[in-house]
Amino acid sequence: MKLVECPRDAMQGLHEFIPTDLKATYLNLLLQVGFETLDFGSFVSPKAIPQMADTKEVLANLDLGKSSTKLLAIVANLRGVEQAVLETPIHYLGFPFSISETFQQRNTNASISQSLVTVDKMLNMCVQHHKKAVVYLSMGFGNPYGDEWNYDIVEAWSDKLTEMGAEIISLADTVGISTPEKIKTILPRLIAKYPQTEIGIHLHATPADRQEKIAAAYDAGAKRIDSALKGFGGCPMAADDLTGNIATEDVIAYLSNKGEVLDLDMDKWEEAIILSEKIFR
Repeated sequence: MKLVECPRDAMQGLHEFIPTDLKATYLNLLLQVGFETLDFGSFVSPKAIPQMADTKEVLANLDLGKSSTKLLAIVANLRGVEQAVLETPIHYLGFPFSISETFQQRNTNASISQSLVTVDKMLNMCVQHHKKAVVYLSMGFGNPYGDEWNYDIVEAWSDKLTEMGAEIISLADTVGISTPEKIKTILPRLIAKYPQTEIGIHLHATPADRQEKIAAAYDAGAKRIDSALKGFGGCPMAADDLTGNIATEDVIAYLSNKGEVLDLDMDKWEEAIILSEKIFR
């Protein structure tokens, strides 16, 4: 299983701006831990997400020479795609494609049909610039807006995205309403249907239900799992009271107990935990 650490998701909803040098110091520690991917920033409107306004400056201050971790940047429109593909150190571009029309408008100020055009252009530009696209299937486990949701809708959009050339799809529980039952139902279904596609999962949860969701994702065969140190963060476009991310330390503990060899530098991880107290306060 590939571990994706998501400090960007953790930081983006904070109201107090984190100084660029502190962001870079924190990210550089996480780069030394040894995760497969680091979701480090986003090329989005600074008016929409002020905390990410310095992503380009942060990127310039990252020490990538001694790290095998791949960088992922979130984009929300074509302008963001055009900016991100020009940055050589970035390996992955992630796009939040919602199967809820209401949330797609709320999150990216665009309709599902408009966003599908953006995804298509992103997939083509990633090929041209030797990047990989990660399409997050947002509201993948239901939504609070009353938009229709069922397993067939999730599968239909997965069909469409794979036909367009998406090689990595991450099923995203944007507002924390997934259940172990839903995870164990939909993930194996997608994994079996798209053997050439990397199917991952991006879960939000409360501390009370993190463990059972991690176990469900593992048992369901997820190929990549997103998490954030101490479970910080969430989606600021989804709610005012954020349901946090899955905590990375819980993922590490669970996988270690299962005998998975993670090859992480736990000393650097402990340093990152200590430094996080200066950021998430």
